[in-house]
This record gives sequence, C-alpha cells and structure tokens, in this order.
Amino acid sequence: MASTTPRGPVAARTVIEVVRLSTGYLRDRGSPSARLDSELLVGHAVGLSRLDLYLQYDRPLSDPELDRVRELLRRRGRGEPVAHLVGCREFFGRSFRVTPAVLVPRPETETLVDRALRAARERDGEVRIADLGTGSGCIGCTLAAELGQSSVLGCDVSPEALAVAAENAAALGVASRVLLVEGGWEKGLVADLDLVVSNPPYVTTAELEGLPRDLGFEPRVALDGGVDGLEAYRVIFPAVAERCPGARWIGVEVDSRRAGLVADMARSVWPDATVAVANDLAGLPRVVEVRP
Repeated sequence: MASTTPRGPVAARTVIEVVRLSTGYLRDRGSPSARLDSELLVGHAVGLSRLDLYLQYDRPLSDPELDRVRELLRRRGRGEPVAHLVGCREFFGRSFRVTPAVLVPRPETETLVDRALRAARERDGEVRIADLGTGSGCIGCTLAAELGQSSVLGCDVSPEALAVAAENAAALGVASRVLLVEGGWEKGLVADLDLVVSNPPYVTTAELEGLPRDLGFEPRVALDGGVDGLEAYRVIFPAVAERCPGARWIGVEVDSRRAGLVADMARSVWPDATVAVANDLAGLPRVVEVRP
C-alpha cells in the first residue's frame, strides 16, 4: 500500500495475514464463525477457493483486492449474512444463489430433504412434489436434482424469491421439471401430488426482536410464524388434506421446541394417519412427517 496507516479492518498484505486479522476483526464484532467467515470473504474478494487460499497463503494482495476485503468485512461486521455477501450458499452438496429476497439455506433443512427423498424412493415411476414457500428453491430444486423421475411445483408469495428459485433451477439443470408459481400456500396444491414439503416461517413474532443480527437481513415474511409460531401450519395442513387427498407423505420443518404441537395439529387433521417426528443431525426434533 502507498501508506503504512491502516485503512479499516485489514492492513495486512498476504493472504494468510489477511485471513488471520480478518478473523480477529469479525470475532470482536460477534461472529460465531469468524474464521470460516473470513476465509469465505477473503476468498470471494480475491477469486480463490478456501483450498486455494492455503495453497497460496503467502500470495500478496493488491490494493484493489484489499479494498474489496475491507468492504466485505465492514458489512459482515454489521451483521450482514456471509451468503448475501458472496451471493451463494451450499446446500445438500450444491451451490445455491442467495439474495436478501430469500431465506439463507441452513443445514438443518437438509433433514427435510433427506426424509422426503426416503419417502419418494418408496415409489416407482414419476413422483409429483409440491414445495410450499419455496424461497431460494433449495428444497424443491434439490429434490428434482436427486430424483430423475420427478416434477416439482414450487410456490411463493414473493416474486423476487421466485426469480432466485428460477435461477437455481436453471443452474442445476432442472428447470424443465420445476414449475414456479406466485401465491400463498394453497397455490402450490393440486390433486395429483404424491409428496408435499414445506419449510414455513415458525419464529414467533415476539421472538423476532431477539434473533441474531444475521436474521435481520433476511425476509421477515419467511420467518414470522405469528403469535405462537404455528400460523402457517394451521393453513397448510387443512389445505393439503382438502386439495390433495392422494398425497401419501407430507413433511414440514419445525422449531424443535414446538415439534410436539405441530405433530398434534397434524393428528387432528389426519386422525388415522401415521405422524412422526424426525431429528436433525444435532439430535433436535426438526421434521414432522405425515403418512395419511
């Protein structure tokens, strides 16, 4: 640099120095994953993968590269999600486009995909799936990519979210089997569905104020589940029962603290069904699944 005076969060020159100082900067600002965040942001700023960062650890960074790193760190330091800053997030082994219009895909949602895949593979031939509140399309597009003989109907109230889902469907080569429609939960329900999946909003309205800063940058409509966090399930379950009498598996992601309540709601709608709760990899109740 032309001056030895630090200009923001990072004043180092080599890749490893920048990663080290970036980690400290983000840790001081409350990031729970400061090292990973710094690696992803530095790599994005200079066009290197995480592996290449360490293969080129002594590579000097140019002033423009350092400026890009500083800007990303400042934004992350204010709480902006890393996925928004780099524009993508890995989910079920695939990269998904992410913008502030969609909920950032999270590892616990992979449990819902895994359970849906198990149910789908019990059936021979084409599987027809509805993804209610599709957002980025991470659930529906993953199911389409994993199940060659499948078609997915994804719905969302946000046209901006649907545009992101369409990008992801095209990037994964499943656009011809993923139909996206704008509208509420019922819009994605047709009579001949086999599976219905959804990761609806399940945070209570009161809890929104105490969430980590990252979530403040994500769409409120994808988070706010009403006074008790159960509003979406009250709509989804009766709608599926009425409109999709042939559906043989329904799976929804839940807040682990309210899994029992959601399971009871499902039993009240389908009194003769098999209702179960599946745990995520952390051992927390994460998916309520119904077999009518």
